[in-house]
Amino acid sequence: MFVDTHCHLDGEEFNEDREAVMQRAREAGVGKVFLPAIDLSSSQRILALCQQYPDTLYPMIGLHPEEVRADWREQLAEIKSIISPLTSHLSPPIAIGEVGLDFYWSREFEKEQLEAFEAHVQWAVEAQLPLMIHCRKAQNEMVAIIKRYAKDLPGGVFHCFTGNEKEAAELLQFDRFVLGVGGVLTFKKSHLPETLPQAVPLDRIVLETDAPYMAPVPMRGQRNEPAYVKYVLERMAEAYGITPAELAVQTNENVARVFGVKL
Repeated sequence: MFVDTHCHLDGEEFNEDREAVMQRAREAGVGKVFLPAIDLSSSQRILALCQQYPDTLYPMIGLHPEEVRADWREQLAEIKSIISPLTSHLSPPIAIGEVGLDFYWSREFEKEQLEAFEAHVQWAVEAQLPLMIHCRKAQNEMVAIIKRYAKDLPGGVFHCFTGNEKEAAELLQFDRFVLGVGGVLTFKKSHLPETLPQAVPLDRIVLETDAPYMAPVPMRGQRNEPAYVKYVLERMAEAYGITPAELAVQTNENVARVFGVKL
């Protein structure tokens, strides 16, 4: 059994067949699926969904950088207001996420994104919850913020890692963090099969799909789903020269260390 550490299973793309998707995931060997929020409404949907499947689905709560607008303070206040009462919740949040910085399309809300991300980092310190971090075209800014809180942060995941050895080293300097790797690993032009074994120790990596996005080969172009994380597992095991079973054991240990969730 293994874990999909990043899946938007609450999305409307799964409204018609969510139960069938979960059944296929179980059949593929996926024991647990972690669900990141992107805003207040998704945080609420995810908490409700995880209550229905408390042994399989686990919630993460936060405001995605692409959702940060002029009203980000109000949004964050509402999201934070649902965290505190969850200490006795059936499915308490296991992380703050999906949060971070994204300057890929625009820097219109750069200042707001930076402030919002720092607020999330402060939440992580206060609650001692790991971070699920999204970062595009903003690694320097993101690293600068993490450095200010590194000694107090419990850790987290740098989601959707697609970088080179230098970028991996810069992220792995934060020794309680791991890299999340998904379907890009399987793409024909991806450099990750060569980069990862050289730059990333096996105890610093976790598996993810980012479903419904970025389906791996041989499902590329289709809607992604948690069952397809097995293709990431198989390709990664091949790259590291170990068996899928060995990689599953190691990534499960990494998940348990970072999130406190065990299979």
